[in-house]
Amino acid sequence: MTAGYNEDLAYIHDVGFRDYALKSTPGILEILKQHQIGSGLIVDLGCGSGLSAEILTQAGYQALGIDISAAMIAIAQARVPTANFRVESLFTAEIPSCAAVISIGECLSYAFDANSDAVLDSLFQRIYHALSPGGVFIFDVVVPGHVAPRETLKSFTEGEDWIVLVEKQEDPTQQTLTRRIITLRKVDGLYRRTDEVHRQRLFDRYTLSEALNRKGFQVAVSDRYGAFSLLPARMAVCAHKII
Repeated sequence: MTAGYNEDLAYIHDVGFRDYALKSTPGILEILKQHQIGSGLIVDLGCGSGLSAEILTQAGYQALGIDISAAMIAIAQARVPTANFRVESLFTAEIPSCAAVISIGECLSYAFDANSDAVLDSLFQRIYHALSPGGVFIFDVVVPGHVAPRETLKSFTEGEDWIVLVEKQEDPTQQTLTRRIITLRKVDGLYRRTDEVHRQRLFDRYTLSEALNRKGFQVAVSDRYGAFSLLPARMAVCAHKII
């Protein structure tokens, strides 16, 4: 199992790319209220630096965050000491009985470890059994359309003490998106470089919905969480356990 989000990238993601979590979570709270889920345990798969867990606990929920990155979990535990966190793969982690499971930020698309149809099938089954009747599984994934075939998209972002360079390529044959990430973080007056390669699975809306339907979920697909519109080539899913 190859871990992602080293210490520097975890720090940069927390301070420089927190908008996704901060803007998604209020919409997720709306979805929970629409399904009469006003309390209970929320399991956050791929919880990152605990931004969503903090909002959930402030809203009166209990939170369990699971992430493959030890660096992310260290930040999360410091941010939300009242929540529980575990360093584990979201694909194989034990899911306790809960009112809802969420996964914000394309976490189910990542291939830091095994991410196959069989692995997802097992995950969906475990989540369904863990949810209370009426519970919901809310998440988002990437879909095709990030980069034109045979092209490379490059971006550059900087903060007060960090720089990130990203190259993205999409493989329509393998249905994958690859991000090569170079970070430069200022530490003790010098810039430290780290490199990571993130591979993500691109999902088909119909196939994903059918996989959830087979487990017993009623599925609704959207391009937003409440008032927050997702970035292009993403989709949000709300899978409702009816009984």
